[in-house]
Amino acid sequence: METLEVTSVKTEDYNISISKELNAFLSDVQIYNMNLRGLHWNIKGRNFFLLHEKYEELYNEADEMVDEIAERILAIGSSPLHTFEDYLANKNLEVAKQVSKGEEGVALVLGNLKHLLRKEREILEKAGENSDEATANLVSDFISNQEKHIWMLESFLS
Repeated sequence: METLEVTSVKTEDYNISISKELNAFLSDVQIYNMNLRGLHWNIKGRNFFLLHEKYEELYNEADEMVDEIAERILAIGSSPLHTFEDYLANKNLEVAKQVSKGEEGVALVLGNLKHLLRKEREILEKAGENSDEATANLVSDFISNQEKHIWMLESFLS
């Protein structure tokens, strides 16, 4: 009977590197989440009811993303960032303030999603190159969901 040898392509250096990237991504998702909450609270105008509800849907989804990213970082053997000070120090997204106009808010969300999508694709590529299926599956799920949101938000602005 032949035995299969299972080897892990992942190394300690890879785990440190991907954890750092996931923590930066976590920071951006937290900023995105807070941007959505601000939009939800401050939206005014003709599309108030539609956008108020959509922003709530999106920030609830972002809450789930935060939890999944943090748990993946823990599973890799690292520690997720968990303070707003850390998020602000590691973010690449801009913090939105006092946005209340519908189209401006949707454009902001669209820009945030496109940024997150670029980051997810970078993480997906790195995870794939290192046979890290769990991280690849995690961001792959995010990608398909966000591509749909981007399509819908672009259609709304058209």
